[in-house]
Amino acid sequence: MFDLSGQFAVVTGAAAGIGEVIAKRLADAGATICVADIDGNEAAAAATRIGHGAQSISLDITDPDAVARSVAGLLFDGKAIDILVNNAGLAGKAGPIWEQSDTDWHKVFAVNLHGPFYLCRAVIPHMRSRGYGRIVNIASIAGKEGNPNMTAYSASKAAIIGLTKSMAKEVATEGICINAVSPAVIRTKILDQLTAEQVSYMVERIPMKRTGQPEEVAAVVHFLASRDCSFVTGQCYDVSGGRATY
Repeated sequence: MFDLSGQFAVVTGAAAGIGEVIAKRLADAGATICVADIDGNEAAAAATRIGHGAQSISLDITDPDAVARSVAGLLFDGKAIDILVNNAGLAGKAGPIWEQSDTDWHKVFAVNLHGPFYLCRAVIPHMRSRGYGRIVNIASIAGKEGNPNMTAYSASKAAIIGLTKSMAKEVATEGICINAVSPAVIRTKILDQLTAEQVSYMVERIPMKRTGQPEEVAAVVHFLASRDCSFVTGQCYDVSGGRATY
């Protein structure tokens, strides 16, 4: 089920955490993976752990020229990018808005919104030329509900949901499905960027009363990245333990 044999998938931020687990799940389903991460050494190590012929590239997704070059390089090698998972993300500085600097704000948006925009802009023309593609953007429940002391993160993830829905409508008749996944708090190293109070605030609002696991996010991404996801586009799937209110 959800077989990905013969498909090529680019997963950003896949050197660790949710991204690596997503990449491993897609690889186990038959896809050849490109681990794209700003840390080239960690990306290479993750590709080795993932196996199945996975490769890696060092990529700063906040640099539009670097994104364009990397995508062109992959296509020059004769690969067809069937799947793009925009997973790389940044939690940002914890604190109320009056403690956030311009630098804090722009850094989070550069990674969480501008990076996925650059990648989609580079990859979608290729997918259109082939009449097929799957894009999954990792948003967050914070983008729907807004977490206090995480203004930049919440706003950037809300923007990702809007970006996803808009792009999906633009290519809805061209064999390309674009969806988002909104996890609640997931047990990964990104929690180290948050205070204990922030984590407690989020967990308390989850009806299941626990953090999610990366594998639970990867399971949803797997479907959205597959050919079986043929009449689902422009949607935001929550992986929230029941937290979402809409």
